[in-house]
Amino acid sequence: MNDALAPAALAPAALAALIDHTLLRPDATAVEVRQLCEEAAAFGFHAVCVNPLWVAEARRALAAAPVAVCSVVAFPFGATPAANKAAEAARAVADGAAEIDMVIAIGALKAGDHDAVRADIAAVRRAVPAALLKVIIEAALLTEAEKIAACTLAVAAGADFVKTSTGYGGGGATIADVALMRGIVGPRIGVKASGGIRTAAAANAMIAAGANRLGVSASLTLIGVASVAAGIH
Repeated sequence: MNDALAPAALAPAALAALIDHTLLRPDATAVEVRQLCEEAAAFGFHAVCVNPLWVAEARRALAAAPVAVCSVVAFPFGATPAANKAAEAARAVADGAAEIDMVIAIGALKAGDHDAVRADIAAVRRAVPAALLKVIIEAALLTEAEKIAACTLAVAAGADFVKTSTGYGGGGATIADVALMRGIVGPRIGVKASGGIRTAAAANAMIAAGANRLGVSASLTLIGVASVAAGIH
C-alpha cells in the first residue's frame, strides 16, 4: 500500500477501546486470568475474552473496572447441539459475562443446511437476550458463498456482531474477509476481526477494512506497552 493512501493509525488509547483482550489457551490458569483483567483495567481495553471456566473469576477481578467480560460458546469447533450452546451461553451470562462469542455449526453450513445454522444461532440469542452476541463464522474454512450465507444467517437470527475466526481453524482474520463481512452486514451490525493480529499496523488495517472490534492476545504489543510491569507498576 502507498503510504500516502494508508489510513491514519488510531492512537493507542483509541485502539485499546476496540480490543477484546483475549486469553483462550486451554492451559490458562487463574493467575493468568487475573493478570489479563489487571491489564485490561490498566490500559482501557473494551473487554476480556476468556473460556467459560474463568468468567466468574474475571468478573470478580473487574468488579471495579469499566471492562466487559466476554466468554466463548462451543469453542473452538462449533460442533455442539444448539440446546447445549444455549445452556453454555446462559451459564456464562449468569456467571458475569456481558458478551458471548459463539461458534456456528460449521458442518451444517458446509452441508447447505441453512435452517439448522439459523436455528443454532437463534437458540443462543433467545438464551441470552440481554447479552451482546457475536457469531464466529470461521472464515478460513468457508468459500466466499458460505461466508456470505453465514453472515446473512447471523443477522437474520439476531446477532449483534459477526466475527472472522476462532484462531484455531487454520487461519485468522484477513482484510479481505473483514471487508466482505462488512459489506454483507451493513453499518448496523458489528464486525470483529480475530486471529493472527499481532501488530498495530495489522490492527489498523482491519479497522480500515470495516472491523469495529478486535480479538487480540498480543494486545499490549498493539498499544506499544513493552511489558506489564512497565505499564502498571
